[in-house]
Amino acid sequence: VAEGRGDRVAIHFEGEPGDTRTLTYNDLLREVSRAANALSALGVSTGDRVVIYLPMIPEAVIAMLACARLGAPHSVVFGGFSADALRSRIADAEAKVVITADGGFRRGAPSALKPAVDEALEERDGVASPVEHVLVVRRTGQETTIVEGRDVWWHDALDSADVTHVPVWVEAEHPLFILYTSGTTGKPKGILHTTGGYLTQTAYTHKYVFDLKAESDVYWCTADIGWVTGHSYVTYGPLINGATQVIYEGTPDSPHQGRWWEIIEKYKVTILYTAPTAIRTCMKWGEDIPAKFDLTSLRVLGSVGEPINPEAWMWYRRVIGGDRTPIVDTWWQTETGAIMISPLPGVTAAKPGSAQVPLPGIVADVVDDEFRSVPDGGGGYLVLSEPWPAMLRGIWGDLERFKDTYWSRFPGIYFAGDGAKKDDDGDIWLLGRVDDVMNVSGHRLSTTEIESALVSHDAVAEAAVVGATDETTGQAVVAFVILRSDHAEALGTSDEDEIVQILRNHVGKEIGPIAKPKRILVVAELPKTRSGKIMRRLLRDVAENRAVGDATTLADSSVMDLIAKGLSK
Repeated sequence: VAEGRGDRVAIHFEGEPGDTRTLTYNDLLREVSRAANALSALGVSTGDRVVIYLPMIPEAVIAMLACARLGAPHSVVFGGFSADALRSRIADAEAKVVITADGGFRRGAPSALKPAVDEALEERDGVASPVEHVLVVRRTGQETTIVEGRDVWWHDALDSADVTHVPVWVEAEHPLFILYTSGTTGKPKGILHTTGGYLTQTAYTHKYVFDLKAESDVYWCTADIGWVTGHSYVTYGPLINGATQVIYEGTPDSPHQGRWWEIIEKYKVTILYTAPTAIRTCMKWGEDIPAKFDLTSLRVLGSVGEPINPEAWMWYRRVIGGDRTPIVDTWWQTETGAIMISPLPGVTAAKPGSAQVPLPGIVADVVDDEFRSVPDGGGGYLVLSEPWPAMLRGIWGDLERFKDTYWSRFPGIYFAGDGAKKDDDGDIWLLGRVDDVMNVSGHRLSTTEIESALVSHDAVAEAAVVGATDETTGQAVVAFVILRSDHAEALGTSDEDEIVQILRNHVGKEIGPIAKPKRILVVAELPKTRSGKIMRRLLRDVAENRAVGDATTLADSSVMDLIAKGLSK
């Protein structure tokens, strides 16, 4: 704005019901300033923590930026989380204020958020909540309880707030946000990111990985702000770079399965950044759906969240990218803050399914148990051996857990928890979490490779593989598959036992007999978080006949009941 570009569109907002809003950089500055003044009036000052629990609406981005402007670390809690999940995060961060909404729209209906906040703030076991105020955005208009003296409507607070605000200047290492991520113990880890280095690397990676031309591009990252991708590549990276971006509130299939492609056509989106799970879901629906829309504006496609299997990569490029767009398959984590390994469009000769090379300035390697760099063609653990600007600075309030989790496996070296291999050219291929690497009769098998083998069959739309304890082999491969609608044609049968046998043999042919799943269960849906990640931990619970663990992060918790019933047959 100071440089005279305030009239450029910052955000094209598309609500699920079809309502739209356009905010220029001038508009955004004014709204963020008002929100910062409103938070100050509620007693928020530099260093105080604010929890944000909102749907994917412009106020979510405005709230984050208002906190940053005050030097008040924000902790965004994904709107799909339960009251208990929200309560634990509020308590751990000792938040002073919560920003929420009456609700958001999902799959054609309003979904309430405020009741979960009210429940999370109730006194429990004699312990009162640290929260003093709740700011409530009116989004759906559904009936909402407003607690006198504690709750304030967002529009009331902003209407009376000054439209100018002088930002609080902070040190580069001042905490910018805490983002809670699932831990193996079940207790969420509050990943702490600071200001200067994080903002530098998100801006750098957003500009070069996506080949951003801020004056002409329309960028769309489909992630929710509840995940780190929504922090780095919706709120911070794009807006530092002066990008014009699309924000969409709803699901890809509401009100119809072409909703994303309709939005791309409408806003002439040039850069699309999404998750392999979403791509595979669209594959399952069929390529005739995107074919109805004009996607010729797209020039760069991105993938994030988990390794993308080569079949999905090829479909993404051919069907969505018209066989002309580069694809950047990005590897990074909540902990790294920004993209670490990725091809660069127009620079790297891409390989479907490989993140390929560390970005300039990043030092990554694949090592064995003794911390020896594996030769080309070998596999092992992905590590980062030099610091980087956006690296996490700790786990909020738990230094020992920080050391144990990330620095104890290879002293002084950051271990990401991911397995990887180098191909004959030395390019990196991610194999998923190390705890997603199975040991079957002494053979180390990657769940990702078996999933890719299953999905390479024409009949399979999506697959998830887990290792289940087995008395004979140590671990057994258990696969959950979703079939394409025309699977019977592709398989020549609709008999489930025959289908299972065909798919087992297919994996044997693609990888080898040792990788054949012991059990394959045909399912209608897989348990996914709303960010699109498959919750393999829950599938492992089912495969080992254990009580299913915490499923509060699932987009649809009924999925697990259906899978458990199918497995018990």
